[in-house]
Amino acid sequence: MQQRIAILDFETTGMSPAHGARAAEVGIVLVEGGHIVDRFQSLMDAGQSMPWNITQLTGISSAMLRAAPPADAVMREAAAFVGSTPLVAHNAAFDRKFWVDELQRAGCEATQPFACTVLLSRRLYPEAPSHSLGRIVRHLQLPPADKAHRALADAEMTAHLLLRMQSDLQRRWHIPDPHHALLCSLQSCQRAHVAALLQRSAQQQTQPTLPGLDIAAAG
Repeated sequence: MQQRIAILDFETTGMSPAHGARAAEVGIVLVEGGHIVDRFQSLMDAGQSMPWNITQLTGISSAMLRAAPPADAVMREAAAFVGSTPLVAHNAAFDRKFWVDELQRAGCEATQPFACTVLLSRRLYPEAPSHSLGRIVRHLQLPPADKAHRALADAEMTAHLLLRMQSDLQRRWHIPDPHHALLCSLQSCQRAHVAALLQRSAQQQTQPTLPGLDIAAAG
């Protein structure tokens, strides 16, 4: 489990860039070798006010955004921090939209694949009463956030959830390397086929292909 993975979370002014919403804060946590190894966090000024109801939820005010660095500068720094590292987010469909939109506005490309811990949680922990971030963290008795609904705190909770998933894939399913590509395959797998996928992955990783079979296949 040595692969570096970046866990991303945004706080935003609304639900979708398609409806004019912009990112207000970004938090990124890097995990590698089963541990958190680095963090990035910044508020960002995209020229929008923070709606009152979101201020009540996050504690982020319009005044805080006006004092923050410009959104394009923050996103270029975030892109450099992540590099080519594959990404994970809780409810990735939401965060990916803002990642792509804000990077495009900043003149950067968004090429990394995303894995989603909501989809993964539904497949690995179907017995959980809920797969929202706070409730799945409590269900698995993982470290809670110091300040929920802030980007870095939620990214750290998601990082602990991801590390637990990778640990369970190693321990329960005997998969030595639960890498990002496997996570992407797992999240799109129908629930009825999850066990077969994980058993096949364990066999592929623990039973190396014989050279003679490679030659025969090539021929």
